[in-house]
Amino acid sequence: MSETGIATANFALMRDGSGNILVIGQLANQASSLSRKRAGDGVSDVLTRDAIGQFPDQNVAESLRRLPGVNVLNDQGEGRFVSVRGLDPTLNATSINGVRLPSPESDIRAVALDVVSSDIIESVTIKKSLTPDMDGDTIGASIEIETTSAFDRQKDLLVASVGGSYNELSEELTPDLSADFSARLSDNFGISGGISFYNRKFETDNIEADDWEDDDGLVYAEEVQYRDYDVERERISATLGLDFRAGDSTELYLKGIWSQFDDQEFRRRLTFDLGDAGVSGSSTNPLYEDDEAITVERDIKDRFERQRIRSVVLGGESDWGDWFADYSLSYAKSTEFENGSVDPTQFEREYEAEGLQVGFDYSNPRTPIYSIIDPIGDFIDPSAYELNDVELTALSDSEDEETAAQLDIGRRFQMDNGEFTVQAGFKGRFREKSFDGEIQFYENDNYTMADALGVGPTYRIVDLTPLPGLTEATDFFFANFGDFELQEIDSQFDSAVSDFSVEEDILAGYLMGRWETSDLTVIAGVRYENTSNTLSGNDVLLVEEGGTLPGGATATEDTVIVAPTSIDRDYDHWLPSINIRYEAQPDLILRLAGYRSIVRPGPFQQAPRITVEEADDGEREGEFGNPDLRPTEAWNIDAAAEYYMTDNGAIFASVFYKSVEDFIVEQNFDDGGVFRGVAFDEATVFTNGDEGDIFGVELGFSQALSGMLDGFVVQANYTYTDASGTITTVASEGPRNIPLPATSEHTANFSLGYDKGPFDIRLSGTYRDGYLDELSDEAELDRYVDDHFQLDLSAKFRATDNLQLYYEWVNINDAKYFAFNRQGGRENLLQYEEYNWTMKFGARYTF
Repeated sequence: MSETGIATANFALMRDGSGNILVIGQLANQASSLSRKRAGDGVSDVLTRDAIGQFPDQNVAESLRRLPGVNVLNDQGEGRFVSVRGLDPTLNATSINGVRLPSPESDIRAVALDVVSSDIIESVTIKKSLTPDMDGDTIGASIEIETTSAFDRQKDLLVASVGGSYNELSEELTPDLSADFSARLSDNFGISGGISFYNRKFETDNIEADDWEDDDGLVYAEEVQYRDYDVERERISATLGLDFRAGDSTELYLKGIWSQFDDQEFRRRLTFDLGDAGVSGSSTNPLYEDDEAITVERDIKDRFERQRIRSVVLGGESDWGDWFADYSLSYAKSTEFENGSVDPTQFEREYEAEGLQVGFDYSNPRTPIYSIIDPIGDFIDPSAYELNDVELTALSDSEDEETAAQLDIGRRFQMDNGEFTVQAGFKGRFREKSFDGEIQFYENDNYTMADALGVGPTYRIVDLTPLPGLTEATDFFFANFGDFELQEIDSQFDSAVSDFSVEEDILAGYLMGRWETSDLTVIAGVRYENTSNTLSGNDVLLVEEGGTLPGGATATEDTVIVAPTSIDRDYDHWLPSINIRYEAQPDLILRLAGYRSIVRPGPFQQAPRITVEEADDGEREGEFGNPDLRPTEAWNIDAAAEYYMTDNGAIFASVFYKSVEDFIVEQNFDDGGVFRGVAFDEATVFTNGDEGDIFGVELGFSQALSGMLDGFVVQANYTYTDASGTITTVASEGPRNIPLPATSEHTANFSLGYDKGPFDIRLSGTYRDGYLDELSDEAELDRYVDDHFQLDLSAKFRATDNLQLYYEWVNINDAKYFAFNRQGGRENLLQYEEYNWTMKFGARYTF
């Protein structure tokens, strides 16, 4: 100790992750994360909570952005789906407390982690290489979330947080509350848990365009939409855990999590339907005239949707010296429920040779500005817009539940120079995912938009007035329900097209050997997984009056034919793997991993759904599920070097290669074809690609600085991913090379922090390169999403030993969303969104 009473000490990270590091804030988080990364058997990254017990982000997905190779896909400006190494989020697997999370949404397998609050999470591990005792269904990474355990803490803990958030566009202040605790009630029994409530009101300004044409160099869209979103999201998450030591050899636990995510979305929209218009001018300034017809639509979407995720697991681990065992029984269920939403109420005015001219200025291709010449003056007259229809979601019920049982047992053998362990296990997973929808369409010839006006839009790009109010159209519909006429054919058709049920039973077993010395660990073995499916859906055919019915007769009226279909499937996989960890010197860890893995098709993708609309002129438009979809398979190789510095820092680098077969894509076809024996003129189809190769490099650096820069903490990482494949289309075109969907070439994260005394400040940036989002039958019509860079700031001030004040500034640079195609050799708008920033602030108190 110096004469001034200041002590300085360097410390080495604990190799097994079980030691106590007596620092707090960013230093504690970094030290704990690096310690667990170092001790891991395979290639992995870890995110842990700081000593106060809370991430600074809105949800788990946003928290994970700080890890190497991790980025997120946003929805309405909030992180939802996690991407690892730039790959499609559907290639990941997610679990909480060892329980695989099912997805609440009907049409995807990936879990949107905005449903789970970060407040209740103890740690998240991103495992990028697999061992035989892990589920084999991941190619990107296995995301393993753990909640608090009372045995993980030295003393009882109770933390409460009170705060709020403010969105610049909505100008609304909303609450943010949380509390978590852990307590040992005796030496052998502990309880822990937490609860979090978060409410956020925000706005989004959106523009979308579709049906792009290239007419001898004149590039134009046949539909342009201006969308004004007003959204309120409310999240409640809770967790409870019980831990019990049953003697010296056995620990038992019971852990549950419950999360509810409510989404009230109002979307007001002005749509120009220009498919029958005459077009002139230039690609920068196209001019549309109502020679035949221009339809202007104004509508309001009033939708309330509730998602829930719940899981419970009862398990334990026993260690009898040479023998040991792990065992668990779990249940998880996710739901997405909606009933009574009016989505949308649509009014329209159709112009036919009345002199209407609509022009667009694409000087900024992301935000085209419209101009109107309307000699009649109806464009801004709400009474001129008559009801097209009301679409009522009477029921939208998506359920995904899984029951699982697992038993692992092993035997240790002590050798002269190390320890050899033989381990075997069995796991059964029994899953059922279904969707049941009931959609009803109503008409009323005496209803105009003048009956549904309210507070005007808050759109900032162009003038959208007049538009319906937020709730006025819904209120009018239910108050005058007897005046509306049900459209039975459209209702019957839309209610049948999306219904499906998929049962997925997975029986797995493995045999694994582990050799461990003071500096070398080798884990090798093989896993077997058998998958059994029962796939159910509907074949739905809508034939308009005058069209041809099956058998050759002519339809005398619009006709819907629904035929339920059920198909059984069964397939299996052998999944070998090896992981090598070598401690070349005390501060240098080398890793090498090779393994085979799979990702099964999503239930919605493989459900045997056939939806065909046949017009009276014989044109057929379809959407197909594909029960013949094969799982995506990959052989994976990872190699990594990690250098750990004694003063809370590390440098790491890794390379990875994945040889992928049968990756799954969604394709749009506009030039006709045949699928599953059904001819179409336009269709959307899920299909397998041929094969692809993924090569990448990850680089990372983290360091707590010293000397003149004492208190500063630097973290940075970069991932390069080269992913390409070939696809053969169902429209009988030849194979073509494509980048793998939802895969970014460059991803990067950085964080510059200051953590000293009472101050804890961090500026973070995250970057994700553009990617292919949706495939079409022509390369220039493929949908791409532009790159995304976002800055966030987090600041904390420790006012007392128990009280901490915090402030967060999310999306400082107003990062926007832009999707486009490349028809005509330029970037053509498909979707643009802007959200601006959100600020959060409050106080946390540790009792």
